Formats: sequence, C-alpha cells, structure tokens
Amino acid sequence: MDDKSIANRIENLVAEEQKLRRREEADSHHEEQLEEDQRRLQDVEIELDRCWDLLRQRRAREEFGQDPDEAQVRDADTVERYQQ
Repeated sequence: MDDKSIANRIENLVAEEQKLRRREEADSHHEEQLEEDQRRLQDVEIELDRCWDLLRQRRAREEFGQDPDEAQVRDADTVERYQQ
C-alpha cells in the first residue's frame, strides 16, 4: 500500500466516522441501532489509528533512507496502547 492509497483510506474512514457520529444523535431513541453504530465507530477509530501509524512509519522510513514499502501494519493492540 503506498502513501496515496493510505491517505485515501484515511479520508474514507474519516467520512464514515463523521457519518456515524451524526447518526448517533438520530439513533439515540433506537437502542439496537445506536449500539451497532457505536461498535462500528469504535472499529473505524481503531482502523484510522492503524492507517495513521502505517503512514507515519512509511514517512519515517523514507526520511531515513529506508524502503517505505517495508513498513508493516501493526495490530490494533499495539497501536491502541501508544501513549498520546
């Protein structure tokens, strides 16, 4: 996956995240749909974190003269445990 593909994936996930956040308000009276939206939102947020991590890895590798294609998608547990 190249930088452009990752950036496109990020854009799509951000659009979905925004849609889900808007829908949360509308679904507040439909508990089952709200729970489904919240689960999907959590999945989207994790996937976004993983994409950003991969993009940062690629850019860092390129900056230091290494092959950006050797960057690896890290598992959700690793990415979600980073200190902010």
